[in-house]
Amino acid sequence: MSSALAHYESFLVHNVSTISTVESTLRSITWILPGRFKDAELASEALSATLNVMSMYHDTLLAKFIQADSKYKPLIPSSLHTRYTRAWSDKDARYKWAARALELLRFVELLIEMGLRRKTSRRTRWRGIVLLEIIKAFLRLVLLRITRRPLLSPPIPEREYDPSSLPPASDTSSPTLAPSSPPSSIPPTPEHLRNNHIALPPHPLLTPPPPTQSPLPVEEYLLPKALTTSSVKAPTSLVKPLSSPKEWLSEIIYTLRPLVYGVLLSSGRKGNQPLVTALIMEFVSLNLRRIPSPSSALERSEYARRDRDILWYLLRGSIWQTWTRPKLEAFAKSTAHAPLLGIFSAFVNDWVPLIDEYYYYTAP
Repeated sequence: MSSALAHYESFLVHNVSTISTVESTLRSITWILPGRFKDAELASEALSATLNVMSMYHDTLLAKFIQADSKYKPLIPSSLHTRYTRAWSDKDARYKWAARALELLRFVELLIEMGLRRKTSRRTRWRGIVLLEIIKAFLRLVLLRITRRPLLSPPIPEREYDPSSLPPASDTSSPTLAPSSPPSSIPPTPEHLRNNHIALPPHPLLTPPPPTQSPLPVEEYLLPKALTTSSVKAPTSLVKPLSSPKEWLSEIIYTLRPLVYGVLLSSGRKGNQPLVTALIMEFVSLNLRRIPSPSSALERSEYARRDRDILWYLLRGSIWQTWTRPKLEAFAKSTAHAPLLGIFSAFVNDWVPLIDEYYYYTAP
């Protein structure tokens, strides 16, 4: 087994650019599969979950390879998110495994729900959903306890390097790929060109036109390259610890919000109670959280993402049933035969039933 894994790791390192292209292509296909045939949404989600899990595994292997190779120098500095999450993963093994487990659950939760919906009763399906939410809430609280800082999403480093910039793993090139680097020796000059030392005058049509505007001032060129406060901070200090009971309460409410929403839905509550409760918890957490300083760029970006996620409530509960879905269906019906817009109409018609049937398509 270890030999097979070693061969696979070697194959991955040699063919990382090709594998990344295949992953992107297959991930695009998952968006158009629903509605094409029976159980197409199950096939789409199974493919998506497999790709996400494999991508996480590939990122882990490539990160080890890059750290072990001193020749690798990234083209651009790592993002603040990557620096922060990688620092915590390297510092605390509990953080690393809890974060990976949380991401793994996020990748397969919808696939599990689809399987439960086909094989079990409604009550059993909702019990499985609540159990998943309990595990996820527990893992988030573990991460909160370890870092004592607001949680970032995702809690693991994201892939942000160019596969073509990775150093070769060995001197031998892969038999499945063309050589990615130019040959070390320059090919000899042909015999009939060796005595041609006089350069031809450039043709007017091939001469680049003179610049139409003055070059950028030195300040504008250097400013984006200047070090900021975040650039010199220790990675684990990019997010400040929670320092007051109000800040802790804000994070705990935000962490428990998906669990409360799922429990209320599983109990068969009619009306707007689950949706209203989740919205109240969302806004209470928003009002209790601290205002990050201008230098806390990572924390500000996380809070901005949370604010944008409030728009997902347009696809939940009574807001979806009475307002969003009728408008989408009316728009899709009116543009069904229009060029280009008809593609969007077909896309809406394929995805609206899935939002009605499955919890994890729009879950918090």
